[in-house]
Amino acid sequence: MSNIAFTETKINGVYIIDTKVYGDYRGYFMETYKEKDFKAAGLDYTFVQDNQSSSRRGVLRGLHFQKTHPQAKLVRVLKGEVFDVAVDLRKGSKTYGQWVGVLLSEDNRKQLMIPRGFAHGFMVVSDHAEFAYKCDDFYHSEDEGGLIYNDSDIAIDWPDVGEIILSEKDLKNPTLAESKIEFLTGGLL
Repeated sequence: MSNIAFTETKINGVYIIDTKVYGDYRGYFMETYKEKDFKAAGLDYTFVQDNQSSSRRGVLRGLHFQKTHPQAKLVRVLKGEVFDVAVDLRKGSKTYGQWVGVLLSEDNRKQLMIPRGFAHGFMVVSDHAEFAYKCDDFYHSEDEGGLIYNDSDIAIDWPDVGEIILSEKDLKNPTLAESKIEFLTGGLL
């Protein structure tokens, strides 16, 4: 019996993942990834890089993707709470340009599985958050791509956290219409 439950979202390939938590007076234990359970759910990824970030309330990181080296990501929150978003950029997808968002927190211990061909971003809604993710391809700085977080065509319903804090790079991201980004399975069109 698996300790991991997979729930597909309204966008094909994006899953919310819940893990069974074993807790007692000492704390808790949980499995956050188990290859055979993921493969049994049809999620056959080989993760090659783990990343972690620390951010304060209002920080919005994204919407990011790698242009010719797209990455599948398994994301979760270690401390605090974030609103996590995946935007479908797959050529021919019936949900192209649509998004899925979920609150991930240290309390709900949910994870989000984002396949290749998506832009990804998150906003910190707690005072502080530590965010971790596994990637199935390496990061290539020269291959960065992004979309502006408030693109009206995508219309993400970001939580109201007061001031939104963006990097200089993310402030300059184009809209989806300006970028005309579409992914095939292995990379850009």
